[in-house]
Amino acid sequence: MPVNPFYISRRSFLKSVSMTAAATALPAWFLERDRAEAAPLPDLPAPNDRPHIALVGCGGQGRADATNAFRHFGDIVAVCDVDENHAAEAAKQFTRDGKTPEKFGDFRKLMERKDIQVVINATPDHWHTLVNLAVAQSGKDGYGEKPLTLTIEEGQHLIKAVEKYKTVFQTGTQQRSDRRFRLACELIRNGRLGKLKTITVFLPAGLREGPFKSSAVPEELNWDFWQGQAPSVDYVKERCHLTFRYWYEYSGGTMTDWGAHHNDIARWAMDVDGPVAVEGKPLTQPIPGGYTTFSEYEVKFTYGNGVVQTTKTTTDENIFGGKVNEKGQSNGLRFEGTDGWLWVNRTEIEASDEAIIKTPLPDNAIRLYKSDDHMGNLFDCIRTRKSPIADVHVGHRSASICHLGAIALRTGLKLQWDTKTEKFTGDHAKEANAWIGREMRKPYDYSFIG
Repeated sequence: MPVNPFYISRRSFLKSVSMTAAATALPAWFLERDRAEAAPLPDLPAPNDRPHIALVGCGGQGRADATNAFRHFGDIVAVCDVDENHAAEAAKQFTRDGKTPEKFGDFRKLMERKDIQVVINATPDHWHTLVNLAVAQSGKDGYGEKPLTLTIEEGQHLIKAVEKYKTVFQTGTQQRSDRRFRLACELIRNGRLGKLKTITVFLPAGLREGPFKSSAVPEELNWDFWQGQAPSVDYVKERCHLTFRYWYEYSGGTMTDWGAHHNDIARWAMDVDGPVAVEGKPLTQPIPGGYTTFSEYEVKFTYGNGVVQTTKTTTDENIFGGKVNEKGQSNGLRFEGTDGWLWVNRTEIEASDEAIIKTPLPDNAIRLYKSDDHMGNLFDCIRTRKSPIADVHVGHRSASICHLGAIALRTGLKLQWDTKTEKFTGDHAKEANAWIGREMRKPYDYSFIG
């Protein structure tokens, strides 16, 4: 009998799965299940049938997101940035077959192009909401970087818009499309740790530097537009581009940066909308004249199911998650229950007993939304009009946990939270509810997009 070069015996398949599992720390049963259930790969769009995509916010993360979309799913036909150099670099990068994307300095003009179906939004956090609202209002589908919003109130506005205009929207919390995190959450949802008691979330510490000096605005940068809804100040280069994350005016430090990922996984594992109480304490104070978010902190969230989550910083990693101390504490999540513990991050998953991970879940176990490609999931859902794995509701609820943590750190109060009304209750309700939204500097308020 001739050998079929495309035939793989079950024994060979299981051997290859076991080798893959050893390399990735994922159990063979989980990999085999995923392989057995894998849907046929969809045909890639024909050259003349690729959706037109626009990129708003052309920094490093934006160009990385656009590259993922550009791989297989569509063509980048327009780019927008208030920094002319960033827009020019993106236009050059995404030129294909002699066709260069059109450059814009105002995203509202970009939205007027009827031939654009999808917008990737990778602006700084304080611009996320207005751009995403404009995407929805123009009838386009969108991919919005995390955290979804600058405030809890903004998320409430965005949910209404996405639902009203029936757009498909994916939040860029890509850990939802990582098999390690999906496996961890399925194991916990199915009681593999017994009754869940505590979660400890470790985030890289932020930057604590300053004071900084102001300088002349670079010619290529529209500084007033970049500041947007935030209070107007003199140009300081550390406020802009990569390090905007460490200024409370534009973001929330690592609480909203890394926290948008790991706090989201904690919520996914519990299947809850959010905590019922939160309190926090900064471990260091910002340097006057420097970054305005807390670099080191500890926040305690209490959930209605009795689980207590502590989110704390580690100084053993840099802001990118790279090791500063090889033997120190990594970022990630530790779940502890009555029957053991489980640890997971982007490179590893382990438990107090290897049987917690290696023993297959039963056929009737709770199963979670499966996505192994975050950008691919968006484009699949654009075709089917189904909700993506990290839709606007997921993005809002997970960002809200981060915002609650930031509010607790800044107020120093023990706060009670109602997940249904999305309001603070209890003794400090009036003071705390003033933090749910922020005053937006005109003209960069909701009227800016009509």
